[in-house]
Amino acid sequence: MATYWTLQEEVVWNEAVKIGYLEGKQEYAMYPAEYIWMMAQMKLRLENYNDEYPIWLWIKKPDMRSASHFKSYTRCVRLTIDLEEENVLVSDFEDWHSVLNNGFNADNEQEYDDFYEGKLKITKEESWERIFELDRIQDPLWSGVRDWLQGVTGRIDINKVKKVEHFVSRKQVEF
Repeated sequence: MATYWTLQEEVVWNEAVKIGYLEGKQEYAMYPAEYIWMMAQMKLRLENYNDEYPIWLWIKKPDMRSASHFKSYTRCVRLTIDLEEENVLVSDFEDWHSVLNNGFNADNEQEYDDFYEGKLKITKEESWERIFELDRIQDPLWSGVRDWLQGVTGRIDINKVKKVEHFVSRKQVEF
């Protein structure tokens, strides 16, 4: 058993309380094609996964003061959840952005250049699977510090939620 956190809008939490479980929904998918890819990975890697839309989890307790999770002034909750580790697919948060941006997930600048020059046999989609290789060696000058891990799981029964903290999201910074 391990502890995870998820940030949800309060309306989502209220619905979960009514029905007895928290589950992702297609209409909340910010990146539909990429979520489908992640769901296929969950199907391959999680024995008890039943094709639900993913619930996104944090491995480290997320800071509710961050302005990057929700639209300004949204009523939200941070849920502390205890789950069996075999029911959570953990990945590198930064590398996930290669999937989101439909790009090659390179370990260094030379590999990136080689891929886009057609010198590698690995496909872009195969490179995405590296997001699950949490101990792989990457050039820190290329990839930066890798210390944010995320997880996904399917349906979460309400009895797995150990703590509920309500908050209102901060005003978004506009550029």
